[in-house]
Amino acid sequence: MTVRSVVLDARRGSDDDLEKYSRDMNGAHRLPSISTQSRRERVADTIRNAIIEGSLEPGQRLTEMELSAQLGTSRAPVREALRQLELEGLVASYPYRGTEVLGVSQQEIEHVLVPVRLTLERFAFAAASDRIDTEVAERLNVLVEQMRSAAHDPAQLADTDIRFHEMVMELANQPHCLQIWRTIQPRVRAYFRRDATYYEDPKVVADQHRLLLDALTGGDPAALDQAVVDHIRTHFAEGPET
Repeated sequence: MTVRSVVLDARRGSDDDLEKYSRDMNGAHRLPSISTQSRRERVADTIRNAIIEGSLEPGQRLTEMELSAQLGTSRAPVREALRQLELEGLVASYPYRGTEVLGVSQQEIEHVLVPVRLTLERFAFAAASDRIDTEVAERLNVLVEQMRSAAHDPAQLADTDIRFHEMVMELANQPHCLQIWRTIQPRVRAYFRRDATYYEDPKVVADQHRLLLDALTGGDPAALDQAVVDHIRTHFAEGPET
């Protein structure tokens, strides 16, 4: 897909329009237009979602001029948004080539994201287990049930999965750990979103998090550590090429 095939959505206004794509007469994905409120953040959100959902593909070249025309904004917020997305690892800028979309490869998952998550989350879950109370456990339980309800909505399932892990990171009360987590979170969300489409029964994601929550509240540090390791290592090889 080329950037030109991701054309401007003529509808303007509602936040719901900003969260989904429509298709033009030729079936091409269309990016929604952006209102003046929080323009840079909304531009970044729109491009980020397009990358994670696959409407903008790995290796695809992005230009400020085309994106600003499609999104109905000036080039300045697009430039700022692309800088933000580069910090998140979703795009890369190259001399004389411009900006390109980065995919999340299985190699990156195996050798970068999973090892970093293991270090961060084993520490965070252990710290959180000493601080969790009935109220927080119930909030996590609600997220597990939301995963079950969102089983056939890959984007919502990935978002809820991320929120579960981030809530535990926040509960651990380790600011630097949370800060590092948030730098990798967009990449983690991208592979959560990818993997969500591979389950024969997506409700297994909720079951996995039920086991993790039970371990978090179970009072057995060794069992919790093993549950975190097993959970994070549950990820898929890349799907078959189509």
